[in-house]
Amino acid sequence: MDKKQIDALMTKVAEGDNRAFERLYEETRRGVYAFAYSYLGNPADAEDATEEVYFTVKRKAYLYRPGTDARAWLFQIAKNLSLDELRRRKQRPESLEGLSSDPSEQPKLPALDLMTAALNESEKEIVLLHAVWGYKHREIAKMTGLPLGTVTWKYKSAAEKLRRAWKEEES
Repeated sequence: MDKKQIDALMTKVAEGDNRAFERLYEETRRGVYAFAYSYLGNPADAEDATEEVYFTVKRKAYLYRPGTDARAWLFQIAKNLSLDELRRRKQRPESLEGLSSDPSEQPKLPALDLMTAALNESEKEIVLLHAVWGYKHREIAKMTGLPLGTVTWKYKSAAEKLRRAWKEEES
């Protein structure tokens, strides 16, 4: 689904259209989940953050400005919620970490785990924006405030790191 279609859905969501909200959710939830997972590194927390993104969208859709990039708006909400969760984690006593769910029951996401382990935050953000959300490097540069050459270099560097990590994983 392209930017204009997602923008049209978001505009309808802001008008109270529940069918448009359902379609927006179906079209974007995988990307939002992958993005949250890249920050949080835990399937349960990523799922919680994804749900919270859509609760926020439902409550605050009226703030969305039609004609802007709805995917970027979703991305920013997901990033803010993920960072909030990471700050809350730092405030929790260590003995309470991980008590919310049994890790053996959580689904494994090897590609995302590999990405989380191999890349720094900036590289993860660029890879997710390009590979999952479909942004062009020029758009990513505008969103992140980085020069286009830096975005391109970081993406290529991240791809090479992932290739090396994947090869190590297979051997």
